[in-house]
This record gives sequence, structure tokens and C-alpha cells, in this order.
Amino acid sequence: MRVLGFMSGTSLDAVDMAALETDGEKILAFGPAGERKLDPAVRALIQTATDDARAWPWGAPEPASFAPAARAVAEEHLKAAQGFMAEHRLQPADFDLVGFHGQTVWHEPPGRTRPEGRTVQLGDAALLARGLGLPVAYDFRSADVAAGGQGAPLAPIYHDALRRWSGIPAPMAVLNLGGVGNITLAAGDGALHAFDTGPANGMIDRWVQSKTDRRLDEDGALALAGRVHKDIVAAYLDHPYFRSRGAKSLDRYDFSLERVAQLSLEDGAATLTAFAAAAVALGVDACPEKPRRIVVSGGGRRNPVLLDWIAEYVSVPVDQGEVHGWRGDAVEAEAFAYLAARTARGLPISFPGTTGVPEPMTGGRIVEP
Repeated sequence: MRVLGFMSGTSLDAVDMAALETDGEKILAFGPAGERKLDPAVRALIQTATDDARAWPWGAPEPASFAPAARAVAEEHLKAAQGFMAEHRLQPADFDLVGFHGQTVWHEPPGRTRPEGRTVQLGDAALLARGLGLPVAYDFRSADVAAGGQGAPLAPIYHDALRRWSGIPAPMAVLNLGGVGNITLAAGDGALHAFDTGPANGMIDRWVQSKTDRRLDEDGALALAGRVHKDIVAAYLDHPYFRSRGAKSLDRYDFSLERVAQLSLEDGAATLTAFAAAAVALGVDACPEKPRRIVVSGGGRRNPVLLDWIAEYVSVPVDQGEVHGWRGDAVEAEAFAYLAARTARGLPISFPGTTGVPEPMTGGRIVEP
């Protein structure tokens, strides 16, 4: 199948797109990839929906802000697809299927004190399907959460396909540094293990946005100029999340900026970057088998300070995905193209070792144009 995959992360920066040819098992060919920066008005709608989701009581109707944000997200993806196809001289007829993750505004996995979870990815898949004239696979997480899984991370099965495509021997790990970090271990026996390591770019971005008119710490320059407050890092790492083992996931708002609130801009950036790196190191230590190599994807791989500190904290080689021929900015969009193909074929997309679901599960729904 020729699939166009989309991903819009919690950083609210852009819609990422990637074309992939796959049978849902092997990667057969890579098509073009690109991005469209989110329109500020759409970003504002999504932020309102996110704020409302954080205050959404259990059992209450969904916030009124969800519906307009879902339409805006779909319209933004439609514009992104149209621009992408025009740029690369493609037509909808060149694709068999679309993989549409939607925009996460809330992710609350099941826990010991809360047996039911809630995960919300906004986006009007039917609008997108009509606009492109193509079937759209969407809603990849909710079935897993309803079955008691964490609903995240979902990319591990694609990470393993990339590993096989590039010939990297197991055991190895793929580290995705988005708003939240997640790690996939491809174990020597072929099993996949995955979980969220902790906050990655998300807290750093929120800190920089709260203090400046910038959206991120470009090249880690602020962190490099600041001082790490080790006591604050230790306090963050004392969270129960880091003592649990196995499948586990986070929302980008699960950790507060309150501990760094009195620090300078540079010291806050340094401390939060050190926290993200230390959380990755704890994640590597928690893997059931030590990886011989870590390959990094996601926006955080562009932060050389974060990568250097991760490499300092772990005792295995840390490479950017590009070293192995991967497109680090496109991996998640490619992953949802791959998951869309698996959905169309009825293949499982989540597993006991990746989300904690009781057995391998299919997921996602498909809406026709």
C-alpha cells in the first residue's frame, strides 16, 4: 500500500507528513516527507481545547471547545496534504490510504487508582477523507486504553521495522524525543519492550515559552549558558513514575514547572534539560536487556546539549537516526502510515510489552470518503 501518514505532536509546532510504501510488515519504499507549520489561530484553538481537557471532570460531557478544534485540525491537515502533493507533483490517486493521528489534547492512562483511562486525539477524520477522496485510518489509541493498555507508545512496531530495514542488530533501542520521550527496546529474542521515559522537549519548551517569545531552546543554547540545579533534578526524579517498571505512559502536563519557577531563564533550561537526560538514563537502566546502541529520532535530536547529556549519562553509543539513513523528523509520520496499513490489514498495533495491553491488539478505525 502507498500510505500518507500524518503526525502533529504536543509541541503544537507543525503537521508532519510522510509517504510510505508498505505491506504493514516490511518497509518497501520511502516517499517524500515534509511539514506545514501550524497556523497560530489553529494553535490557539488547540491550546484552548487542551486547557479545557485538563479541567474536564470524569463523567462530564466533553468540553465545547473540542468540536471546533477537531474541525480546525482536520482542515489544517487537509491544507498540509494539498500543499505537500502539489510540491511533490502527487495526486490523491497516488495513495491507497491515509494515516491520521490527530492532535492529542489529553492522555490519561489507566492506573491503580483509576482503572479506566481517557485519551483524546482531536481531528475530524471524515472531513479529511472527503477532502482527499481517500480512506482515512484514525483513532489508534482508544481501543488499547479501553482494554486496559496505556495507549502509548504506538510507534515501537514501526521502530522495529526501521531497525530491520537498516540492518541494526538487536538488542538496540530507539529513543524518540518529542514533548515526552519514549524508548523502544528491540530485545535479542525478538521481543519489543517500550515505555515513556519522562518529559523531553515538552517541559523545556513550556519553560522557554513562559519566559520569552521563543518556542524552544534553539540548539540548547540557554541550557548551555545555565547552571543545573541538581537538587531540583533529584526532586523531579523522586516521582513514583520512575520507580514503576514495564509499560507506562505520560501526558506532557504530568510534571509541573513549579520547581523551577524561581530560577533564571538559563538555569531553568539547564535544569529541565538535565532532568530529561536523566529520565532517559533511568529508562535505559529499566530496560529488561541493555541495548548495544541507541538511535534517536524526534525534534529533541536537534538539541545537541540534550543529546550530549544523554550520551554522558548512558554508557552505550547514541546516534541520530540520520546516521542509519532514517529521516528523524519524519519517523512518527511514517509510523502512522505504517500503523494505518496494519489497521487496514487487521494486524496488531499494540502489544503486552509496549502498552501493557493483555494481548496483541488491532486498533484504529477507517472512514471512507
